[in-house]
This record gives sequence, structure tokens and C-alpha cells, in this order.
Amino acid sequence: MTWRRWATLSDKGLILEANLTAATLLGVARNALVKERLDSFILPEDQDIYYLHRNLLFKTGEPQACELRLLSTSATPLWVRIDAALATEEETGKPVCRALMSDITQHKQAEQNLQDILESLRKAVRSTIQVIISTVEARDPYTAGHQRRSADLARAIATEMKLSQDRIEGIRIACSIHDLGKLSIPAEILSKPRKLTEDEFSLIKEHARKGYDILKNVESSWPLAEIVYQHHERMDGSGYPRNLKGDEILMEARILAVSDIVEAMASHRPYRAALGIDAVLKEIDDNRGILYDPEAVDACLNYSGKKVFNLKVLDD
Repeated sequence: MTWRRWATLSDKGLILEANLTAATLLGVARNALVKERLDSFILPEDQDIYYLHRNLLFKTGEPQACELRLLSTSATPLWVRIDAALATEEETGKPVCRALMSDITQHKQAEQNLQDILESLRKAVRSTIQVIISTVEARDPYTAGHQRRSADLARAIATEMKLSQDRIEGIRIACSIHDLGKLSIPAEILSKPRKLTEDEFSLIKEHARKGYDILKNVESSWPLAEIVYQHHERMDGSGYPRNLKGDEILMEARILAVSDIVEAMASHRPYRAALGIDAVLKEIDDNRGILYDPEAVDACLNYSGKKVFNLKVLDD
């Protein structure tokens, strides 16, 4: 049930006037509400919200609105939205607060139910992703370690860039499976201890498209398939498989492009030894804005400058 009531409050939060509906829902006699402090009916953890808006109202005169929980006779607190405006009391001429309250408990419960469903779906996606990661690890140990370390670095870069936690989580998950398409490539090519032929490299390059094909029908709140599809694209359009450039490439894929090349160069491969961190950082710095996104490169270099980024971290 949605209810509304006018209440009049003093600048100290005393209830000067309240209607019968409010008294009934709070389980207090109407006359007993008068001269009570409104904050005595507000949950302690929500009182700072109330004080902030009350003070702003009387200080600025600007209308205020907030959502908080009131204690009531029910087993659970009552969620309300308070819309308040400044007025002048007729008898005394003093400023008072006229408050209109709306019961939004059902709305909040529906909102929480939706969040629970979304979290359940995310857990299901994470479980599915973990199965995929385990499958890749069983087939190609080089790719397995590479994906994990690339994901850790990509998460660090995204954190340096101050992206939202939800977006960072999407980047981490996509990076953890970005070489999924290599399941379609013969194992002998993946572990070949010599330089690949042109035809063999053409097969390797198909892994971005193959990964996309596997993931494109996976339901997710993150663009996992597109991130995987785009992680070998380059800012100047010289990448593959679609020769995307600049803003045509998702920021998540641009971050992955940096973490992917850094980890690959810094790690041992069947056909070469690790190139060393100096060569790695020189590669991304020299190609900043050409092959790699400038913001992602700067974040990676800044992360390396904090002395938490090193070959031991990538090679453990």
C-alpha cells in the first residue's frame, strides 16, 4: 500500500503535526507523535541521510528528497521516500519543514529481488566461465597461465583507470577466457618450439573469431563475446580479424590488448625466452596511441611504476 501524509517538522526535527495514517503505520498514537523527534523513528544506520537533507533544507531553502527506513510495528522497517520543502509557520513565523512521505517498501523489495536474481545469474555465468577456463588449461598450459596473468593485469589497469567495479569484473572475466578460440587450433601448432609458418599463423589468428562464435549466445550483462572478438584489434586499424580502429574498439578490448601483449612478451614461450620487462614496457610506450590505447598504456605504466608489476608477478 502506498500512503502519503503531510508532516510538519521544526528545524530541530520535532514533529509538530502528523496525520492519522502515519501514526497508525508507526504504531504510535497520533497525539503521542507530536513533539517527538523524527529521528527516533529512523533506523540508526539511516539517520545520517536524514540529518544531511534536513540541514541542507534549512540552510539553503532548496527542496530535498531522500529514501530511508522507519521503525514501525511490522517485523521489518518501513522504506519511505521523504520529499521536503521549507515553509513558514503561521503562528510563530519560524521556518518549518513540510514533509510528504511515500511508502516505497514494495518497490524496495522488488528492487532487492531483482538484485538477487542478477547476482544468481552472475554466479551461474562465473561457474560456466570457470568450466571453460579449466577446459582450456587442460589442453594448453601455456595459454592457461597466460589468460590468468593477463586477466590480473587487465583488472589492475582498469582499476588504475577508475572504471566501475562491475565493468572491471566484466573485463576480468573476458580476459580469463580471451584465448578460448584456441581450442579449435591443433595442439602441435600451439606448442610448436619454432617460429610459425605463414599458414600456421593464419590459423592462430582465427582464434579471436572462434572465441566469439563460442561466446556469442552466452547470456551475460557484459559484452564478453565482443571483447574476445576484438582483443587483437589495434588503434590504427592494423589488427585482426576486422581491422577495427580507434573508438570502434571497445575500451575493454583495448585494455585487454595491452595486458595481453605485456604478459605474452614477459613470459616464456616454447619458441623463445621471455623478452624482459624493459622491452615489454618499451613496446607499449613506443606504440602508445598507434597500436595501443593511450589511457590503457598510461595506466599500465603507472601500475608498473608502483613496483607491484614485475616479471615475478607475471611469471609465477
